[in-house]
Amino acid sequence: MEKNQNPSNENKQSNSNSRNSRRRPNPFRNNRNTEGSQNGRSGQEKSGQAQQGDKKRNEDGRRNTHSDRSRGDNSNRNRSTDANRNRNQKSGRNNSGRGRGGRRPKIDTTIPPEMKEAILENERVQQERMNPWKQIDMSAKGKLRFTPLGGLGEIGGNIAVLESEKDAFIIDVGMSFPDETMHGVDILVPDFSYLHAIKDKIRAIVITHAHEDHIGAVPYLFKELKFPIYGTPLALAMIGNKFDEHGLQADKKYFRYVVKRKPYEIGTDFKVEWMHMTHSIIDACSLAIQTPIGNIIHTADFKIDHTPIDGYTADLHRFAHYGAQGVLCLFSDSTNSHNPGYTKSESVVGKTFDNLFEMAKGRVIMSTFSSNAHRIFQAIERGVKHGRKICVIGRSMERNIETVRRLGYIDVDEKHFIEAHEVNKYKDNEILVVTTGSQGETMAALSRMATDEHRHIKLKPTDTVIISASAIPGNEASVSKLLNLLLKAGVTVRYKECSDIHVSGHASQEEQKLILRLVQPKFFLPVHGEYNHIAAHARTAVSCDIDERNILLMSDGDQIEITTKYIKKVKTIRAGKRYIDNQNNQEIFADVVDDRQKLSTEGIVNIVVRISTQSGQMVDKPVVTSHGLVPDREDKKFAAEIEKLLEQYLATSKIEKSANPKVIEDDIRGVVRKHILKRFKKYPIILPVVFLV
Repeated sequence: MEKNQNPSNENKQSNSNSRNSRRRPNPFRNNRNTEGSQNGRSGQEKSGQAQQGDKKRNEDGRRNTHSDRSRGDNSNRNRSTDANRNRNQKSGRNNSGRGRGGRRPKIDTTIPPEMKEAILENERVQQERMNPWKQIDMSAKGKLRFTPLGGLGEIGGNIAVLESEKDAFIIDVGMSFPDETMHGVDILVPDFSYLHAIKDKIRAIVITHAHEDHIGAVPYLFKELKFPIYGTPLALAMIGNKFDEHGLQADKKYFRYVVKRKPYEIGTDFKVEWMHMTHSIIDACSLAIQTPIGNIIHTADFKIDHTPIDGYTADLHRFAHYGAQGVLCLFSDSTNSHNPGYTKSESVVGKTFDNLFEMAKGRVIMSTFSSNAHRIFQAIERGVKHGRKICVIGRSMERNIETVRRLGYIDVDEKHFIEAHEVNKYKDNEILVVTTGSQGETMAALSRMATDEHRHIKLKPTDTVIISASAIPGNEASVSKLLNLLLKAGVTVRYKECSDIHVSGHASQEEQKLILRLVQPKFFLPVHGEYNHIAAHARTAVSCDIDERNILLMSDGDQIEITTKYIKKVKTIRAGKRYIDNQNNQEIFADVVDDRQKLSTEGIVNIVVRISTQSGQMVDKPVVTSHGLVPDREDKKFAAEIEKLLEQYLATSKIEKSANPKVIEDDIRGVVRKHILKRFKKYPIILPVVFLV
């Protein structure tokens, strides 16, 4: 009777014992024998308490049969209420599912030695598999230095140097595009000062693929320094075309054609193997570099395209091969490191072309990068399918298509091609024009068509213009201007609003992760991209278990020292850009570009004054002209201000016959500059001319 007077305490105790009896012990946890434990920590005590609890519940008849049927289900156990337990007590139900006497059978928690050994061995194998770089001989002596001279902090202009104590080689020699403030500049090439400093160590130039941002500056380097050039046939053929333009035909003797999957000795310290990689150009390659202190992988530009146009997928087997051997350091393309997921296959663009060609009623004019042979081939293939003649316009486009056809990468019969002057002989729906100018270049064929300056192609409202490219960073304004001109001409423009009209040639995050996991390097250096791109790539690497202490973010000119034990920045060397006028392939010096920039934003002031050496005063009024500083209606007022300044200057200066006019000009320049800065907050170019009479 006394037990029934305090059912809550009894139920709590019963419920606690019930939970203890139903808890399954972890077979992989060692039994701990703690004397006097009241919380059931010992496996034997747990079993004993469970048996006592079962006996007590059998005697009292308070067993919850519903919980018994769903043993181990916490949600069902928690649904048992006091009312359920009272009903069970009245019905006299007991535990009949625990074997003889209601006792729960014991679970053997001991681990056989053989099982323990297998667990430990599997863990060892997993650690070796996930950290293959530990196979590298950490006692290997020697240091490598990696120096990017372009391609970091920017898109394009890729060039880097890898060197040991005895040897060095250059990885790519690319160009980049100027911004809108670099007036009259067509391309930018790297500063080669550091290459001159180490020229005796340089054994070769290694080319990964034939994009302009990787080979465009080779002719300018060869005008100063010459080294053997290793690359695939297409890459060297493209460089050969540039040598022809620059009058460097004799330098083709430096070409060394490589075979993929075959290591080539570069000096005594390096062996370089070209591994096929998918990208937005044919014959792109990554590099496997064997060095005295370990293997290095350089992906160059890449994406993982499982359905490429030519059927040659990325050689992931070689990445895995070197990864299994152990890779000391990985350099990897960061251009699309902000993009989640995967980059789409080049083959999806062909499906978009199918739809656009079906809708086109008149001529189709397609513009893309002249080096993207697979994109061009897909357009030509659709043109032939729809009975259109192919007209190729643009010097670089004509040259590149001819090169890939000559090398057998594109197989299109000559009968399908026509010249630009033959376009008007055919109906509009029988013409496909493939042309340059997708980046809005002023002198490119598409821009000249948009401004009605092209000799053979005059745009019509029935024309469809397909721009199968995205704007390179810095070219957005030029592309926007081109689009405006095309729309004003009344043509139908197909650009970004069409799904899959363009796909990138660079890897997104999941593809970057795939390379990181295949290679599993000790050190990681993200390359190719602005600082925000390499920082995002570094975060992706950390998510793939690369130790963040083994990752460095670089800028152009940073020299990184690599050993088996560490990577660190050791110094910064000179890195910059040189300005090139593509019309004559000549360099424009930096001070000229600076003056052009200042003229465009600050203006210019010309001052011509005659000064008497006898009186020290002006003989007559000075001639003052300005451009880009004050409006024409204020020219006289501004000239009067300058005249007053000169009078004040001459009043405090002694002008003698032996005075140097250049000194006086510098003084006048300083006086006028202070006045203009105070009044206009500008720094114009000031050109005083002094005549002493």
